[in-house]
Amino acid sequence: MAPIAVGDSIPDGKLLHHDEYDQLEDVSVHSLAAGKKVVLFGIPGAFTPTCSVKHVPGFIEKAEEFKAKGVSEILLIAVNDPFVMKAFKKTYPDTKFVKFLADGSGKYVHALGLELDLSEKGMGVRSRRFAALVDDLKVKTINLETGGEFSVSSAEDLLKTL
Repeated sequence: MAPIAVGDSIPDGKLLHHDEYDQLEDVSVHSLAAGKKVVLFGIPGAFTPTCSVKHVPGFIEKAEEFKAKGVSEILLIAVNDPFVMKAFKKTYPDTKFVKFLADGSGKYVHALGLELDLSEKGMGVRSRRFAALVDDLKVKTINLETGGEFSVSSAEDLLKTL
C-alpha cells in the first residue's frame, strides 16, 4: 500500500485516548479533523529514545506557534495501547494542546500506509515517524522519515510549511 500523500484525504478510523477527566474514550479521526486545520504526527513508540527526547517535546514546545498559525488540534499517534499512551503523556509537564492517541493494533497506521516493521528489534509493526499538516481532511504537507531517522518530521520542519 502506498503511503498517504499530499492531496489525499485522510481515512477515518477509531483511536483511543484518555480525556481530560482521565476516562478512556474512543474517538473518530474525522471527528477530530473535519473542518479544521490539524497536525497529525506519528512515532514508532512511546518511551522510545528519539520519540521521547526529540519528536514529541518539539510539538509540545511549539504548540502555541501552531495555534497562532491556525492549527486547531495536534494529534499524536503511536501503535501502543491507551494505557501506555496515558503514562507517556504524564511524562510531559504541559500537554494540553496535544492529544496522545493510541492505535493499539496499528489499523489506522495501516490505513495511512505508514507501517514500519520493527520485528527484528522486538517491537513488531509500528508507525513510521511522520508529521503532516491536514486541512479539512486533506493532506497539505507530509514529512515522512525512512527507518528510524529523525531528519524531516520535527515540529520546526512542519512549522516552516505554514
